[in-house]
Amino acid sequence: MAHRPEVAGAATAPVRRSFAEKLAGADSAADAERRRGLRRMKLVALSFLLGATVVFLFCTWWQSQGAPSWVGYVRAAAEAGMVGALADWFAVTALFKHPLGIPIPHTAIIKRKKDQLGEGLSSFVRENFLSAENVETKLRDADIASRVGKWLCDRRHAERVAAEVATVLRVLVELLRDEDVQQVLDRMIVKRIAEPQWGPPIGRVLTSLLAEGRQEALLQLLADRAFQWSLDADEIIERVIERDSPTWSPRWVDHLVGERIHRELMDFTDKVRRNPDHELRRSATRFLFEFADDLQNDAATIQKAENVKEQIMARDEVTRAAETAWTAAKRIILESVDDPSSTLRTRIADTVVRIGESLRDDADLRDKVDNWVVRGAQHLVSQYGAEITTIITDTIERWDAEEASRRIELHVGRDLQFIRINGTVVGALAGLVIYSIAQLLF
Repeated sequence: MAHRPEVAGAATAPVRRSFAEKLAGADSAADAERRRGLRRMKLVALSFLLGATVVFLFCTWWQSQGAPSWVGYVRAAAEAGMVGALADWFAVTALFKHPLGIPIPHTAIIKRKKDQLGEGLSSFVRENFLSAENVETKLRDADIASRVGKWLCDRRHAERVAAEVATVLRVLVELLRDEDVQQVLDRMIVKRIAEPQWGPPIGRVLTSLLAEGRQEALLQLLADRAFQWSLDADEIIERVIERDSPTWSPRWVDHLVGERIHRELMDFTDKVRRNPDHELRRSATRFLFEFADDLQNDAATIQKAENVKEQIMARDEVTRAAETAWTAAKRIILESVDDPSSTLRTRIADTVVRIGESLRDDADLRDKVDNWVVRGAQHLVSQYGAEITTIITDTIERWDAEEASRRIELHVGRDLQFIRINGTVVGALAGLVIYSIAQLLF
């Protein structure tokens, strides 16, 4: 148990080193320029301190040799400038490291407070940038619907969208396993059709159609076709009579009988097709009503319908319907997505253009889309804002403290050197004022 912290530290050390190396290697050219600028500003700030020190030492020596009274004012200013420069050097250095390597309390703040700084930055971003009010204001000002509409109206952009959609379709189709799709189609379509009894639902549909008189069109079609057939049925009738008539029957008698049957057949079929209320048609309607009722209530008829269903579903064309349908659909999709002039991509582009025109020209639609976008974004930031900003916290927690402090100093240290310069100047002025007041009063 005593060795476990060492093991844990050893295990995390490579991770931190790896991250530090990654940070060190990023933006090397920009970092090199920042590093040169930081060094220059540190030298400038240090030169102010050294300058104040030289002036102070010179004035101190001169006073020991009997210098004029005004030298005291210069000495006081230089002394205060030194103090100000050293104080601000300590303050700036304490942000990033221990001054002179001495572990003075409340120094190396960034290294020690790295995680707290990450949490504070995360809270700041969440409260000031990911609030529902700020998100709404930004999205309203962006006028997303209008911009999207104008962009989509351009045919080139629409074709680009169609190409991207086609790429997505290709990826999706290629990712899907043929066996899985076929099983889904088989379960959802083929087996769903085969599971219930066919008789009762077919009977109900047939009853509904008969109640609406839909059978009349079918009966009229059959009557018309029967009449047309009868017009050319004389040869068939004659062959049947010659085949079935007695051998002793004269031929001219067979011919007369055939002509009479043909005339009667044409007359009968003509009456059926011309008279919607013909007895044959009414009988056919009664039969259909009875058949529809038997399909719903007669066990024998229902079983016959089931037998027919089983025969149909057992056919190879039906059992392989899912496979055939998916194979054809997949081939069509893949061929269409690769062809810029295909019907699929053309229709997608046309649809995109129509959507863009609607967004461009319809103010109400634009308002609706903007409201959808705003509500969606507000929901995201209200429900997941904390999770989004944890990216900042988690990222900073993964940083190596030493490397994080170094990189932050690299980015802001140059500007912080002006604090040291200002401290020297302001300190010198403050020292001069204080010394002057003291001389006047005392």
